[in-house]
Amino acid sequence: MEISAIVVVTIVVALLFDIINGFHDAANSIATIVSTRVLSPRVAVLWAATFNFVALFIFHTGVAKTISGTIAVEASDPAFVYVVMCGLLGAITWNLLTWVLGLPSSSSHALIGGLCGAGLAYKGSGVIQTAKVIPTLEFILIAPLIGLTLAALLMILVYWLFRKWRPQRVDRTFRVGQLISAGLYSIGHGGNDAQKTMGVIIMVLVAGGTLHLDPKTHELVESVPTWIILASYGCMAFGTAIGGWRIVKTMGMGLTHLKPVGGFCAEVAGAITLFLATFLKVPVSTTHTITGAIVGVGSVTNIRAIRWSLASRIVWAWVLTIPAAGAVGALATLLARNLGAF
Repeated sequence: MEISAIVVVTIVVALLFDIINGFHDAANSIATIVSTRVLSPRVAVLWAATFNFVALFIFHTGVAKTISGTIAVEASDPAFVYVVMCGLLGAITWNLLTWVLGLPSSSSHALIGGLCGAGLAYKGSGVIQTAKVIPTLEFILIAPLIGLTLAALLMILVYWLFRKWRPQRVDRTFRVGQLISAGLYSIGHGGNDAQKTMGVIIMVLVAGGTLHLDPKTHELVESVPTWIILASYGCMAFGTAIGGWRIVKTMGMGLTHLKPVGGFCAEVAGAITLFLATFLKVPVSTTHTITGAIVGVGSVTNIRAIRWSLASRIVWAWVLTIPAAGAVGALATLLARNLGAF
């Protein structure tokens, strides 16, 4: 296949990954607002999708540039176009598998794993840009801990501030509040996750010789083309709009029972965490973030009500994501090489 053709195919696959990311991670944005019955699933996904796209007008492209520098792509070596494609296939395979199983794994880490696995299979560890990868690995622990801590503190603060209110009044107030908090979380989700697809498209265009990276910093020399930004945010919003009900049941109804006040605190804590990570240009897991926040709320309201057996299954999915997606990316690269693609 001509390099120009495989570049186009890879961009299409990247946008497909963006759509899959949207419906796979839709649960992260709407699990709490659905489980507290503030909105129906159908209305909730449309609400989240709208704010996914609104993020376009708030965030820049720092996360995209981090992703595009994950592996050292050489424009002089056209085989890197195939390497990026194989990395994407690793991420998509793992995302679809965990979606079928109803497990909230990380699309971000699946992408990082897939790209690193494909790069390792092609040229060894020298292509991995540790300065870009290490902060992402660190946030595997940092993001859920920040989400957990903030959610717990918010719950304690809300309990104290509204301690004299009747439960029914608190419930009504935070049902309205959840519309705002879910919107904020969806902005954080769209702002961080849509940029990951931008990063992949930048990477494959660099490999195809259309865009260029600084050889020292491995960051894009030019501005990110507008069509990449619009396509990435649009596909993310579309993916969210077509749902992800399997994982909603796990996240919003499986881990612990949530009331509107708990949902509000979890979403606000998650949104703050995502805004912080995006500001730092770190591709963070929205799944890890909201899971930590939900557990934080549960630890304040009723720690014994948290289903720790389910939480352990989710953690195992997190642990396996990078190596599993990396293995698929590596196998796809080796297969492409043996078939004579490059």
